Amino acid sequence: MGEFVVEGPKLVAELLQSNYHVLEIFAVEEQLNHILKHPAAGVKVTVVSPSELGRISHFKTPNDVLALVKQPAVALAELETEDDFVLMLDGIADPGNLGTIIRTADWFGIRNIICSSNCVELFNPKVVQATMGSLFRTKVFYTDLLKVLSEMNNEVPVYGTFLDGDNIYAEDFGESGIIVIGSESHGITPEVANYVTQRIHIPSVQRGAESLNASVAAAICCSEVRRNKLKNI
Repeated sequence: MGEFVVEGPKLVAELLQSNYHVLEIFAVEEQLNHILKHPAAGVKVTVVSPSELGRISHFKTPNDVLALVKQPAVALAELETEDDFVLMLDGIADPGNLGTIIRTADWFGIRNIICSSNCVELFNPKVVQATMGSLFRTKVFYTDLLKVLSEMNNEVPVYGTFLDGDNIYAEDFGESGIIVIGSESHGITPEVANYVTQRIHIPSVQRGAESLNASVAAAICCSEVRRNKLKNI
């Protein structure tokens, strides 16, 4: 497996509380005390100058700490589709959208996310940054969506957002299912749409807006499927 980079004090602190394998941390001296609050056994910490950190950072304005991390191997066998909701992302191309969707799923306690092979790469620095640490608490799988859907044999309800769908706010989602979010430009592909068992729609109060951002649509869907559970919190 490859390696990826995590930047910033908050994200590195979240990282050190996770099961991810941290290979090395690079930090300016002022960050050492912060890092020591979240020790990780056997992790090498290298003190660098701000200019040195700037040369290895992916961002124009570098953070004070950067971690080099091994990409975990996530097997599809670990996917849990029973007794809970799963997000399925069909062609999400924008790194900010993918990162925000992962962060939103984490907020609503949705632990499994299935991405099509043409979604933006999970460990893209902009994706990692946008998750704000939620990456380390969720399982994200990249696979052939049609293969996953065809093997379910209609045992799990599959919800997808469409302009001609039923009002999402009148829907009874139950306790489990798959929620499909389509790409920013083209929505859910026709091939995946064939497996959708319940077409839903997020209605607009103001008719002038053309469509919702993919991450916003995902957030509304996550909120609605968790409505019954949230009533008891």
